Amino acid sequence: MLDLKKITLERPLVFDGATGTNLQSQNLTVDDFGGEHLAGCNEYLIRSKPSAVERVHADYLAAGADIIETDTFGSSSIVLAEYDLQTLAYELSKEGAAIAKRIAAQFSTKEKPRFVAGSIGPTTKLPSLGHIAFDAMRDSFYEQMAGLFDGGADLFIIETCQDLLQIKAALAAAQDLFRDKRAKIPVITSVTIETMGTMLMGTEIGAALTALEPFDIISAIGMNCATGPKEMEENVRYLTQTSPKPVFCMPNAGLPENIGGVAHYHLSPEELERYMQHFVSDLGVSIIGGCCGTTKEHIKRLSDLADRGRPGQRAIDWTSSVASIYSSVPMHVEPAPVIIGERCNTNGSKKFRELILAEDYDTCVSMAKEQIKEGSHMLDLCVAYVGRDEIRDMREVITRMNTAVTVPLVIDSTEYPVIEEALKHYAGRAIVNSINLEDGEERMAHVLPLCKKYGAAVIALTIDEDGMAKTREKKFEIAERMIDLSVHKYGMREEDLIFDTLTFTLGSGDEEFRKAGTETIEAIRLIKQAHPLCKTILGVSNISFGLNPHSRHVLNSVFLHYAIEAGLDMAIVHAAKIMPLHKIDERGRALAKQIVFDERVFESVAVAA
Repeated sequence: MLDLKKITLERPLVFDGATGTNLQSQNLTVDDFGGEHLAGCNEYLIRSKPSAVERVHADYLAAGADIIETDTFGSSSIVLAEYDLQTLAYELSKEGAAIAKRIAAQFSTKEKPRFVAGSIGPTTKLPSLGHIAFDAMRDSFYEQMAGLFDGGADLFIIETCQDLLQIKAALAAAQDLFRDKRAKIPVITSVTIETMGTMLMGTEIGAALTALEPFDIISAIGMNCATGPKEMEENVRYLTQTSPKPVFCMPNAGLPENIGGVAHYHLSPEELERYMQHFVSDLGVSIIGGCCGTTKEHIKRLSDLADRGRPGQRAIDWTSSVASIYSSVPMHVEPAPVIIGERCNTNGSKKFRELILAEDYDTCVSMAKEQIKEGSHMLDLCVAYVGRDEIRDMREVITRMNTAVTVPLVIDSTEYPVIEEALKHYAGRAIVNSINLEDGEERMAHVLPLCKKYGAAVIALTIDEDGMAKTREKKFEIAERMIDLSVHKYGMREEDLIFDTLTFTLGSGDEEFRKAGTETIEAIRLIKQAHPLCKTILGVSNISFGLNPHSRHVLNSVFLHYAIEAGLDMAIVHAAKIMPLHKIDERGRALAKQIVFDERVFESVAVAA
């Protein structure tokens, strides 16, 4: 299999230039497209005038391109349906790949092998806006990818991406295809950042990288289309400084200018080369090419550039994060903790439960926004209620929160279909709450494959077949077991795991749980020392259950303080009701600390003789 990471260490790989620009230069007629009703459908030229497609490929290969893209940008059934050609999606994709493969073989040598990238465009639908269902988009991409695979494509490029949920549908299709074929090829994902500095849906480059980085089938991440290299520079710089994967860059030949209803691009081959030399040598971009407006002359310049040396060394500073559709949030912040708002949960919030029962989903979103204003970095979301259709409620709430809530979500459900429904409708990178070992591996076996498929992180509870662990040693033992299974059996990474060492209430007065706070805090310390990449989390308010409101606020705040000292990364709390220690009176702090650490003093009693 083509190893992009290994190859690009030695020399930048060069993609071809614009397919549309080259085809336009051939002055094709309506008849070349197969009739007026098909005019503009470049993909149908694969059937109606394959020589035009062959010329595109040959021109770019002659210019020195290492990789040529198939003429299949819009060969999905979704796009072809606009020309009433949807039944040809597989055939056109396969034939397009076969044409490209044949021409590539004519130029390929042992010293300079040539490869074919199956081009997969964004379609004309945005799933985050409800234009199309996730499954329908995935099925359309699967058909297109199957044709490209069977036609001999060496890799896939999912390009000009405008909606993260569209990319996830394409990646799900690729995963399913590779499973069915029992073989896989590299996948490049390339987002399009508009002139306003985000993707069409408002996604920042950091959120895009956070959402895509966990997918191990992705071989490289980058940008193409919309702008020229000048406008791309800061976002390209971000990717080269942050992305653990090779970085891809395929700019337009500058910003287009509308002249007589036709887009004209003015960036010369020399200017493109100058920018890309900087990207390659100084920033470390390792896969380059040209998008709209670029010609064979542009690609000749890029090929000459690639021959002059290897990409510059990158110093990568990657932080494990999650993301909404808009922005990324690290799973550890300074000062800690990451605050996860707890009120969008039917189990813990009477108000939220009543809103779900009334099907007032828009006010549910308003509750989410209130928590953000109060300081929450993420939000816990649970819509479960006995007798209701949890899948429907989750779909109704999360489709609204996907585009209306600016912070990442924690999907909280015991039902596997509900978790998947949520992940299908969430464009960003979510956290799933949760897995445990209460029934052995059963829950892990269902939840972790979903996390892998949709790129989610997961909360792991220290519960095994014997129940909730009570001592630090038992909590740590369960965590070790879950890490081993998650990483070595289910393919998760340690940085994708967030451990909740749980706690029992100190408000019951039960002697058995007097040390619950201490054991929980020390378990956090043990996990962080042994597995620093793993994260830790607590539902803080559990420690004070049964006490009056003021006492709860004080005890929660003091407990949280000491948990953070032990290494706690994240806390599920009502952010507005956590008090800084300096705002708690000295006597209150001292009493709460004594309760948390069971620092009771037993006075001796003199007995008269």
